[in-house]
Amino acid sequence: MYKRSPFDRSLSEVHASVPVSTGSFWRRALSFAGPGYLVATGYMDPGNWATALAGGSAFGYTLLTVCLISNLIAILLQALCVRLGIGAGEDLAQACRRAFPKPVAFVLWVLAEIAICATDLAEIIGTAIGLQLLFGIPLGIGVVLTALDVFLVLALQRIGFRWVEAFIIALLVVISVCFGIQIAMAQPEIGALINGFVPNVDIVNDPNMLYVALGILGATVMPHNLYLHSAVVQTRAVEDTPQAKREAIKFATWDSSIALMLALFVNASILILAAATFHANGHTEVGDLGQASNMLNPLLGSDMAATLFGIALLCCGINSTVTATLAGQVVMEGFINIRLKPALRRLVTRGIAIVPAMFAVMYYGQSGTTKLLVMSQVVLSLQLPFAVIPLVWITARRKMMGNFTAPRWQTVLAATASAVIVGLNVKLLIDVWTG
Repeated sequence: MYKRSPFDRSLSEVHASVPVSTGSFWRRALSFAGPGYLVATGYMDPGNWATALAGGSAFGYTLLTVCLISNLIAILLQALCVRLGIGAGEDLAQACRRAFPKPVAFVLWVLAEIAICATDLAEIIGTAIGLQLLFGIPLGIGVVLTALDVFLVLALQRIGFRWVEAFIIALLVVISVCFGIQIAMAQPEIGALINGFVPNVDIVNDPNMLYVALGILGATVMPHNLYLHSAVVQTRAVEDTPQAKREAIKFATWDSSIALMLALFVNASILILAAATFHANGHTEVGDLGQASNMLNPLLGSDMAATLFGIALLCCGINSTVTATLAGQVVMEGFINIRLKPALRRLVTRGIAIVPAMFAVMYYGQSGTTKLLVMSQVVLSLQLPFAVIPLVWITARRKMMGNFTAPRWQTVLAATASAVIVGLNVKLLIDVWTG
């Protein structure tokens, strides 16, 4: 297999920086716990909030099945990322640069950067809205303040990558607690909720429902997560032996699968909250984050509801901007092998996102930001095949993966998921084109 230079490693400043325990089974497993939660953060970002709120308020519990299917696809694809990162020792961007001709790799890089810009746009706006809801900070100032995550990541990485993971996990716990309390307040109809996880043909037949469903898909299975996960699993100091790598793949896959089940809980909770609170009371066009926050208190009969909503949104935004910044680094370094100082690199990637976010806030204002969030998630869905298909193809090639080539059943399932994603995107484009 291809051996990488020490100067051409994923996230080189933290590469193999986390020791792996040689003790008991559970201590070894816990050594690999962490990267999956960084990835799970991207599956519950503020853009997902907008699509879930829009879906829950307009269609009740119907789109819960999309949340479930998207999450199962995510678990499968992230398992391939683990296999690529640990088995082949390279991230998806590096693998694409090596596997494809330069013109193809260049196009994939441009598309990956577009996806990251769409991701950053959603996360920055979501964070700014969270700051406005909790502290009354104007959106424009809130957008600028999101640049501080650059220094947060640098500070945490200086004391160890485990601290980055601990910070992300702590905020995920806060988010889960906030939604658990809100769901208890909303008292959803259990029968309708369970039925929402059953596939419904109306999702494909109704263009409006399909548009939001694709937004949920784009917000759940996110292109930048595929690049990020294949890189962050390499922070573990795994021995360069087949046995050690196989065990590492197993534990890292467990880590991401468990973390993504937490993401499913949060994503489903947002939609359930919208269905039980807004749709059930005749408010079928609630997608604006600020509007949703303002309506929660009177509908749930508690002054605490909006505060919990704002806290969870802010935590989601902070977490997502941190991981998107890391993903931007992976894509830039992996595709075009540009090595910059960490501070400069993160300021550049964050600046690229802040400029369009500021323009969007100034041009659209508060009322239009949610439509922009939903649109950004659909853009991500349209970009997704250009990350998923290379991932499936590369991990199925023995020339690229050696003894860690993906099993045939895994490749077939992932290829089927890719075909479903491409088919839904084509259906969406036809619906948009024909009005």
